Amino acid sequence: MKNKVTVISNMYPTEVHKSFGVFVKNQVDALKNKGLSVDVIAIDNPNKGKLNLLKKYGKWIGSCLFHLLLKGSRTKVVHAHYVFPSGWLARWYKKLYGARLIVTAHGGDVDQMAKKSARIAKWTKSILADADQVIAVGQELYTTLAADYNVPSEKLSLINMGVNLEIFKPLDKAEARKQCGISGGITPLLFVGNIIEKKGLNELTDAFDQLKKDHPEYELFIIGSDKDQAYVQRLKAQISEKGLSGSTHFLGMKTQAEVALWMAAAEVFILPSHIEGFGLVALEAMACGTPVVGTKVGGLKYLLDDGNGVLVTAQDSTSLKNGIQTVLINDEMKQALIQKGLSMAKENDQNIMTDRVINLYQIQRGRG
Repeated sequence: MKNKVTVISNMYPTEVHKSFGVFVKNQVDALKNKGLSVDVIAIDNPNKGKLNLLKKYGKWIGSCLFHLLLKGSRTKVVHAHYVFPSGWLARWYKKLYGARLIVTAHGGDVDQMAKKSARIAKWTKSILADADQVIAVGQELYTTLAADYNVPSEKLSLINMGVNLEIFKPLDKAEARKQCGISGGITPLLFVGNIIEKKGLNELTDAFDQLKKDHPEYELFIIGSDKDQAYVQRLKAQISEKGLSGSTHFLGMKTQAEVALWMAAAEVFILPSHIEGFGLVALEAMACGTPVVGTKVGGLKYLLDDGNGVLVTAQDSTSLKNGIQTVLINDEMKQALIQKGLSMAKENDQNIMTDRVINLYQIQRGRG
């Protein structure tokens, strides 16, 4: 009987929702490429609303129960992405069949979900206590799990999701801009992420407004899901009021290859998040040879430290504007950031990170 890994996640991408938990799929693909047999039970629909939530969570739980009863005995390792609710489902594989339980905390599950109610906080602690190994994707998250949730060091690992260097890599900027349809004379500034308030897009708009007054050649490109339509409309109204509609471009969702092309084309990548577990998207921009400006929060303050990027104050548009400007007007600094970023990306190669995860599984690899 083959060693089987079952991955349970409340986020997973589809052709329609390309970026929804794509980092989980990337890891699953990497595990398969290294010879592991993997089943995935995941939610692949990001839509909100009470009816949508009931439907997708009901379907997910039903699929998990079906798999648990019919194939659960084959599962040697169950890997949950997000402590709750994924870890709650994954724990049944350990209880019923003795599967090794691995839980990856991504940040929102600990920083937000666990604080929604006393019951969820209790479940979160219980899941972490039952896990054989807990993975934190960022340093601050690692510290929180150890200090606030009493996860012992011998079962706590710091492993980010890793960057796929076959997709995210430097390209000639002129050629990349040509492929993206960016006209000559334009300096492209790029944001990639969900279009939600906590990603700092209000501050980015204000900072861009300040920069644009002295640099008419700057244009802002935004890639990401607009699932929160109410916020998107408020953001676009803010952009319109500032007279920035003609120089701010919403590109929607893109495939990873398309995102990588835009990252290579950008002059600077900006991640002004209010909270961030690790900031993998910043690492992907580094891998494309593009300097990064990000806020001093969560994993970003470690990732961008020591000259790997430019750190600015969260929820502060002036600090953000100054950070972006520092990169754009200082070519020597820009080149240094590019080189440091490329080195950091190599250190966090997806292959290296996946091997570390497999070591935690403690099973033999084998095709099939």
